[in-house]
Amino acid sequence: MEQDLKKELSQDPDGLLTYEYIANHIGTCDDIMDELIDNMILVDSTGQFVVSAARYLYAIDNEHHADAINRLISSAIEKDRERKYLPDLIQSIYGADYETRAAELSATDDNFRRMYKRIMPQQGI
Repeated sequence: MEQDLKKELSQDPDGLLTYEYIANHIGTCDDIMDELIDNMILVDSTGQFVVSAARYLYAIDNEHHADAINRLISSAIEKDRERKYLPDLIQSIYGADYETRAAELSATDDNFRRMYKRIMPQQGI
């Protein structure tokens, strides 16, 4: 990552600047995507922008960005303690019918299982 960008993003207080950089440079920032995701995970204390980035990258090209999306989802599960953003994230990634497929998805996707347990703690899988 070039020094000017690194310096700018080091001033990112909550992840918004990094999210905006990804959104404005999608397709041209793939070579530094890991560093961008690292920065966002580091500075986003609530998970708001981590979730937004995961949803955005999933909508753009979920296969190409699978590793970044998985890292963002895993981080969101840890950061979103108040469960403000996880319900939208689970629906965006797994579809509106995720509840009916919970057992199937849990068996194959650890992030889904962890997120579902966080959102629906009273219901078993």
